[in-house]
Amino acid sequence: MNRLVVSALHVGFAGVLAFGLSACNKDANADGGVGGMAQQGASNGAKYARVVSVTPVREAASAPQQVCHDEVVTTHKPVQDTHQIAGTAIGAVAGGLLGNQVGGGKGRTLATVAGAVGGGYAGHEIQKNHQANATQQTTQRHCETVPGNGGDKVVAYDVSYEYNGVTRTVRMDHDPGDRLQVQEGVVAVSDAH
Repeated sequence: MNRLVVSALHVGFAGVLAFGLSACNKDANADGGVGGMAQQGASNGAKYARVVSVTPVREAASAPQQVCHDEVVTTHKPVQDTHQIAGTAIGAVAGGLLGNQVGGGKGRTLATVAGAVGGGYAGHEIQKNHQANATQQTTQRHCETVPGNGGDKVVAYDVSYEYNGVTRTVRMDHDPGDRLQVQEGVVAVSDAH
């Protein structure tokens, strides 16, 4: 119910406002107001206001900005034992122990030595391979400067116009030319000429 009352009040207020403006316009045109006949349109009843000035409204160019992002980088781990001494030593001990389990007498000694040599070589190669494939990941921040937009750009126009001796200003999205179509003294539709 409240919405109906509010809507009725809006319609009534709009009617009173339109009637009042219409009466003001008739009085100004009846006494031949300033430029009254020159501002009348052709037989269709269109009315035009004379454009006094058009001022472009510019948006300033934006300054360059720095844009940063994090990036995960994979690198090889630094090698601490460049000669693979630890792998060789561990392999030799393990190979010697295994070789010592084989045979008896001189054969056992020979098997121990052969196991130590073979285990040392195997340990060296295993550590070398492991070091070659060992990687680590770190996060690095990368920044770059991104240029702003070009120069100033026109985003609107402040248009001053005169109608019946009254000068008004309106902001428009285009340059209207030398006259504007008006309705009740206010810009209705632009008519660029």
